[in-house]
Amino acid sequence: MSIKKIIFLEPKTENLHIYSKFELPRLGSVLLATIMKQEGYLVEAYFLKTDEIIERNLDADLIAISSITPTITYAFRLADYFREKGIPVVLGGPHVTALPNEALDHCDFVIRGEGEIPLPKLVSELNNNMHLEEVPSLSWINKGEITHNDLCRPIENLDSLPFPDFSLLDNGGKAYNGITRKMTIPIQASRGCPFNCKFCSVTSMFGKKFRFRSVESIISEMKRYNPKKDILFFYDDNFSANKTRTKQLLRAMISHQKEFGGLFQWVTQVRIDIAKDSELMDLLKESGCMVLFIGIESVNPEALKEMKKAQSIQDIQFGIKEIRKRGIHIHGMFVFGFDSDNIATTQSTVDFAIKSKIGSAQFLILTPLPGTGFFKQMIEENRLLEQNWEKYDTHHVNFIPKQFSLWDLQQTQIMAHDQFYKFGNVFRRFIRGNLISLFIGLYAHKLNKKWVKGQQKYLDRIKKLFIRKKKHFAIPPINDELNEEIIILQSPKQTNSDEKESNIDELYH
Repeated sequence: MSIKKIIFLEPKTENLHIYSKFELPRLGSVLLATIMKQEGYLVEAYFLKTDEIIERNLDADLIAISSITPTITYAFRLADYFREKGIPVVLGGPHVTALPNEALDHCDFVIRGEGEIPLPKLVSELNNNMHLEEVPSLSWINKGEITHNDLCRPIENLDSLPFPDFSLLDNGGKAYNGITRKMTIPIQASRGCPFNCKFCSVTSMFGKKFRFRSVESIISEMKRYNPKKDILFFYDDNFSANKTRTKQLLRAMISHQKEFGGLFQWVTQVRIDIAKDSELMDLLKESGCMVLFIGIESVNPEALKEMKKAQSIQDIQFGIKEIRKRGIHIHGMFVFGFDSDNIATTQSTVDFAIKSKIGSAQFLILTPLPGTGFFKQMIEENRLLEQNWEKYDTHHVNFIPKQFSLWDLQQTQIMAHDQFYKFGNVFRRFIRGNLISLFIGLYAHKLNKKWVKGQQKYLDRIKKLFIRKKKHFAIPPINDELNEEIIILQSPKQTNSDEKESNIDELYH
């Protein structure tokens, strides 16, 4: 095999959601394309919808596709398309890291976890007809048998990675972020997270250990951009994980603003406990922080315990007050559907979100993403529904709730957005001086209506199940091969099948 040209693909989601107007590529494909270009290969990278990619009639010696669970169906379609053309395909990303056996039905190779070390090694081995057993993190079919090589150790020195070269990426010419009409530039300052929330797939991809880039490396990358044209989005799952290091970075961002040509506006994700450090809060504001995405999740104390969130209602209230005091926009993310949730507790969460005066919010349905503790739990308890991965987007119900019908949980999520983004509430946020809230509020109000209209067949289906809830009905069965793969790779606790069947009526209310 001779590999000279590699095309990197990330298919866009085609479902509506609150970020539909703010399309951002994940960093994986662009970073890997940058690495392989430095290795001397011809590379191209695309962040487009599936049909747009197919219409390009692309040709290469190897296709590398990165995907998350909601877009994996599109990734499989692309993989099948290119393999029919005789081009080998490698898949990566959190979904195939958790379920590599499923992916190998559509591709030649799977790279599990971080790909910066395995991919160059794989291409080298293919070019030299050497042994694939030596490629870390590789899943492949060896003499008819699926083989999973040992995982590669996570990269300790993140400074060793190059800065992603976005000039390699074709995203269809969409350059603006929808609010300020500036380009949004993703930057990753750290990897990993030790908190291991049961519904989050971060640790399955990047591990539990925090790894940080140096302040000098991040500042050097920022110098490539222009604060008059660009907004920075720090992709870290918890930007403030190491507060001492975060303060050093923020001070450096402030002190280098003349070299940048001004102060960058920037956005990131943090935990609410960031507000306990007043010095850090002041530095956030002074360094140009515009928006904080915060996983508040719930104000139901039992749900917070269940998700192992390690935060209290008092922490949430204090944090919101301190952040709002600095004039930083809060985008609160809430999750419905924990076993301790019911219609009353979720309504309390919506009421709290409105009264707390946060600028914008998402109300998401708990989703059993492969690779998470929650996914394994739903498999064990036979509460997982069908594997229609497109609907694993936090907007659809994909498991049997404990204290809701499927219909009630779905309706609760829809009504939460209706209430939070009704015109009166949006206008009140605007008159408090929050222009971002006005834009997002009007957009989200319209989007929610459009989503309901577009999902009418799905909603009619679960409404019929709700009407029949007093009768026994057939739960779509878990795919046998998928269930076997989960048992092999993740070793969930076994449950007697007769016991599972007898519990279905009890689980579904």
